[in-house]
Amino acid sequence: MRFRPCIDIHNGQVKQIVGGSLTDRGDRAKENFAASYTADYYADLYRRDGLTGGHVILLNPSSSQYYEETRSQAMRALAAFPGGLQIGGGITAENASEYLEAGASHVIVTSYVFREGKICWERMEKLKQTVGKEYVVIDLSCRKREGSYYIVTDRWQKFTEVKLSKDILDEISQYCDEFLIHGVDVEGKAAGIDETLAVILGDYTASSLALPLTYAGGIGSLEDLEKFKNVTRGRVDFTIGSALDLFGGPLPYDIIKKIK
Repeated sequence: MRFRPCIDIHNGQVKQIVGGSLTDRGDRAKENFAASYTADYYADLYRRDGLTGGHVILLNPSSSQYYEETRSQAMRALAAFPGGLQIGGGITAENASEYLEAGASHVIVTSYVFREGKICWERMEKLKQTVGKEYVVIDLSCRKREGSYYIVTDRWQKFTEVKLSKDILDEISQYCDEFLIHGVDVEGKAAGIDETLAVILGDYTASSLALPLTYAGGIGSLEDLEKFKNVTRGRVDFTIGSALDLFGGPLPYDIIKKIK
């Protein structure tokens, strides 16, 4: 279990938001924190502290008036920490190489590999052949509905028909190097982890064939972090956003960064 840092960019600015509040209409989101520093500041900090494997997420669609500002910030972050950060947000087989050439270690993909609420295996294969399995992270962020966790796309706004399960993770693992999973219902609230989801992820990683997996959502205290470690048996990496003092929260970055 290790800490994976994050840089979330919305409307051209590094922010921490409540995940479930994000909407493309009007580029709105409930903000927990808006940074005065640019994305490369945080990327350089993570570089100096040796924190590889973190993620940069573009939270605006390409149709947004803010998209170019958001993308510019993301590119600055990649340049500040070459090979140290993954990037997600609007990634396709057609543009993935551009981000890898700009310094990303991996591209993070969700919406591109889903079509009409279902997994598009043709696009999975195209991404694998175009980019290489070893450079792909599949984001299977999910929300709970009717007692099950469904993968959500389009910046967590659309439910798919695909339920998160060990079998799905095993199947998709043939096309990627890692998984990133946000518990969207608790994302940005710093009010405790989604324990049921964390247990599912911990069970998946019990297999010797399991890929590295990073969980995001709800860690707001050292007690939450200890609970997460216990229920996942210390086999799942984690990220902390809003609760970190870098982003206005109570958890000291200088302590969390040592978990690696």
